Amino acid sequence: MASKKRKQISVLIMSTTAFTACFAVWVMYSVIGIPIKNELGLSETQFGLMAATPILSGSLIRLPLGMWTDKYGGRLVFTVLMFSAVVPIWLISYATVYWHFLLLGLFIGVAGGSFSVGIAYTGRWFSKERKGLAMGIFGAGNAGAALTKFVAPALVVAYGWQSVPQVYAVALAMVALLFLVFTFTEPHHKVGQEVTFRSQLKALRDIRVWKYCQYYSIVFGGYVALSLWLTKYYISEYGFGIQTAALIAAIFVLPSGVIRALGGWLSDKFGAHTVTWWVMWTSCVALFVLSYPQHTVIIQTLRGELVLDLGLNVWLFTALLFVVGIAWGFGKASVFKYIGDEYPHNIGVISGIVGLMGGLGGFIFPVVFGMMVDLTGINSSIFMLLFLITAWSLVWMYSTEVRGVKTLKLIASTGKEELKKSSDL
Repeated sequence: MASKKRKQISVLIMSTTAFTACFAVWVMYSVIGIPIKNELGLSETQFGLMAATPILSGSLIRLPLGMWTDKYGGRLVFTVLMFSAVVPIWLISYATVYWHFLLLGLFIGVAGGSFSVGIAYTGRWFSKERKGLAMGIFGAGNAGAALTKFVAPALVVAYGWQSVPQVYAVALAMVALLFLVFTFTEPHHKVGQEVTFRSQLKALRDIRVWKYCQYYSIVFGGYVALSLWLTKYYISEYGFGIQTAALIAAIFVLPSGVIRALGGWLSDKFGAHTVTWWVMWTSCVALFVLSYPQHTVIIQTLRGELVLDLGLNVWLFTALLFVVGIAWGFGKASVFKYIGDEYPHNIGVISGIVGLMGGLGGFIFPVVFGMMVDLTGINSSIFMLLFLITAWSLVWMYSTEVRGVKTLKLIASTGKEELKKSSDL
């Protein structure tokens, strides 16, 4: 009989491994979509829609998956989810027209719903003091996006894009089998039979849940969107080949996924609000600089025209992206620290709601990115959008968590003074 500690470690390792594999599948179109775009002659908007289609279905299914995890247990739900994605992944290698990729993308997107299953399943195995770190380690499975950046381009160049879904299908089936063998079930982790799906959905009335959705739409939705978009961005903006572009894009993708574990530890130590506050400020400043397009300034001087080529070179651009990735990695952990602390008994449904909205950000952003680039012809316009939404998150956070707390403290202190005066009389 395995000890509790051994079960905790085994569940954490296998859940993180499974989530990494699922995330790699979820963003597969970010790489194979580029040769598909060239073959089919797609516009930027069509490419954005295709790349984001798995994100849509993976986001929408997060809420019911979180509810099912609360009711039936994470081990069962996670295993069924992975096996259900294997066949659609394989069939992508036989797709030939645009609608094939859109339809199959919806089916493989269920792999992205694994987050709300794994975060609830893993979180319940650990105490409040260690929950942030454990959930952060699990969330580091976001690095599956970086795995795709390393593996998929090499497969595309060596064997063609059709080889990628075939390799991924076999790999996911093997991971699902290992997960089933090396994980455990605790009956008391499930909610009681008296808890209905309707009662779980009452969480939608809580304004705090919507605020965390807003935060997560940036730190996770923005991360997924850029993971899908950056390879193509480097190709069109800086002229790199697909392998080089994907490798440089991994400088953003990989650290942002892996650092999430450290973000969980920091959230345990300093609190979810403090970490999230600095995450938003840091990313807001960096995104403001990234939003400036490449441009030329002509200055009339006594000696003639002085031409200045202004804009970010590839290394400064990548350095700023690295900063954003680190900040968002911390933020992905701190948002779920809020949830773990405030909703310990229905973490599945709350994480499902927040994960759904964050995932929808990952779906909507690439589509809007494509529309903005088609409309303006400016690649950096995508960062203008991300900057504005991050700035709004800061305003909401300040008004409710900084100024709001100060107001409550003032009311409380005023009440104590009034009470003291009345007692003196």
